[in-house]
Amino acid sequence: MHWTDERVELLKKLWSEGLSASVIATELGGVTRNAVIGKVHRLGLSGRTKAPVPQAQRRAKPTRAPSHPLRSTASAVRGNTALAIDLMPAADAEPEVVAAPRPAQEVVIPLSERVTIMELREQMCRWPLGDPGREDFRFCGGRSVPGAPYCSHHAAIAYQPVLDRRRERDRERRALRA
Repeated sequence: MHWTDERVELLKKLWSEGLSASVIATELGGVTRNAVIGKVHRLGLSGRTKAPVPQAQRRAKPTRAPSHPLRSTASAVRGNTALAIDLMPAADAEPEVVAAPRPAQEVVIPLSERVTIMELREQMCRWPLGDPGREDFRFCGGRSVPGAPYCSHHAAIAYQPVLDRRRERDRERRALRA
């Protein structure tokens, strides 16, 4: 395809009328949309702006409720600081209580078996007891199952078979629906 003076003039005329590059390419024939855009650029033709639409003709976009609404507290955090540690919790915020999985039977670990990290040995249960930030923090210290870091009681809590977890989750869902 060769750009003749007549074709360039027709391009300028159609461009000034506001036709799209695709429409101009069809009108000229034998030229692609990208070729029209390239020629417009090389000719230095001005970019076109859309005429402003009067305020009355603009449509307001419908809004929808967010799929994951944030709490309406002033301390809500978004973006790259969302996981930052909040050292000063809000005064009016109540602490969330997360229920840990409970074994079928409670096991009381005698104080004599509980150990600090310095006393922890190879065959001892490494199940943490208490708050790691407090001085009375200890590990279970019971005899661990060979090849596992926990005693049989804590291993039953830590390692739940996938099928059992799915069954439990399905039971909970059915109970919520009923």
